[in-house]
Amino acid sequence: MQSGNSNNARNCLKIPRMTRTNPALTDPVLSSFFRLWLPSLAGIMAMTTANIVDGIFIGNYVGATALAAVTLIIPFLGILFGVTFMLTMGGTVRAGKYIGEADTAAAGAIFSKTLLAVVVLVLLVTASGLLLETYLLRALGGNDDVLPLMQTYFRIIMGFAWAHLLTVVMYFFVRVDGYPALAAIALITGSAVNLVLDYLFIVHFQWGIAGAAWATGISQALPFLVLCGYFFFPQRRLVFNLRQTKWRELFTSAFNGLSEFINEISASIIALLLNWMFMIRLGVEGVAAITVVNYMMVIGLMMIFSIGDAEGIFISQNYGAGKLHRIRRFLLICISLALLISSISIWLLLCHTHVLVSAFLNAEDQDVIELTIGLLRLFWPVFAVSGLSLVITSYLTALHLPVQSSIIALARSLVLPVILLLTLFHAFPELPFILAIPMAEVITFILALFFLARFFPNQTLFRKLDALKPSRL
Repeated sequence: MQSGNSNNARNCLKIPRMTRTNPALTDPVLSSFFRLWLPSLAGIMAMTTANIVDGIFIGNYVGATALAAVTLIIPFLGILFGVTFMLTMGGTVRAGKYIGEADTAAAGAIFSKTLLAVVVLVLLVTASGLLLETYLLRALGGNDDVLPLMQTYFRIIMGFAWAHLLTVVMYFFVRVDGYPALAAIALITGSAVNLVLDYLFIVHFQWGIAGAAWATGISQALPFLVLCGYFFFPQRRLVFNLRQTKWRELFTSAFNGLSEFINEISASIIALLLNWMFMIRLGVEGVAAITVVNYMMVIGLMMIFSIGDAEGIFISQNYGAGKLHRIRRFLLICISLALLISSISIWLLLCHTHVLVSAFLNAEDQDVIELTIGLLRLFWPVFAVSGLSLVITSYLTALHLPVQSSIIALARSLVLPVILLLTLFHAFPELPFILAIPMAEVITFILALFFLARFFPNQTLFRKLDALKPSRL
């Protein structure tokens, strides 16, 4: 009897009680949208704001050269984020489908495999990155002017790589299990702490770029600790188990997140290419200017990314439950809101350009301010179309259509920008090569509309998708 009671106790600790309903499947579509989107918006904007606050403090109190040094490191960090994002997005889409099918054991297994895989990734990359530091930073474009600053920032920030990447995994899986408030609180906590530490370390203690790195690292560790509170929720659906089999499922689900991987990796490649081009044409000032442009672009695009985040959770679960009409209505809401956010972003950029740019740079860097304003006047069409492309890509990923979503992502973030950048840079030096980015976005948007028309949710599409549902392996 004692042995039986012991087993029952262990089972009670390991297996959550399934007594709660799933609002994504039962609540009205509009209220479901805001329930999923608003916490996602708060969390992602908190994370985005933290990065932007870093830029404001560095640009105003350390200088444009330090801002450029951080920017040159970002492509490497973006590659790490991209691999983690691919594993996580593919895993959460599959977990969401399993939850819709009421198969919590399978959902917990893919959660466990994803978390374990990212732990291994963190260990390998941190060790190799620090070992090959000088070669890596030189390859990222660091010259004698910025290399010492890059080394200072890189050594500190790599010590917190584990926190950044594991936070990504926990954030998305916690959300897919129906705890968006916890996910948002975690990121908001990190953002608030980052703001305070930036002021203390950079302004008060005057630690320079080292202070920025410590503030960022600590503020990335805190959200992970908050998210770990999820493991104490008795009604959670995702149970972590160290012992896993059928690892092939991890790679299959990761393939479904390929479009997100392409977006992140390609963004790093394009950032690296742009850094090199600006260093050649305009030096450190050019890199600082494109950094400010990127901060402004990120604000608008991350708002729309939060829509795609909510979209993926809702559509994947309703796809698993076979509720086509809810998918169609949710998709139309996402498209409408993306159009609204894009319009507001364009208005702010065109009507308040100088005010926005001046927030990131010291008045003494007037040349960089004027250069940034000129770049924004060429760059604004990106906001007109890129948001809708992101929404369509998230929709295709949620329906387990990785090839189509990856084609859009590859065209948008790598193939077209690289071809157009190199063409304008070498063949048409009289034209601003930055025009390649909005040109690539417009062409990609046309491609995304084609896929949306072809895979718009209807009964015929649903029957085809049912025949291709991924196996559990």
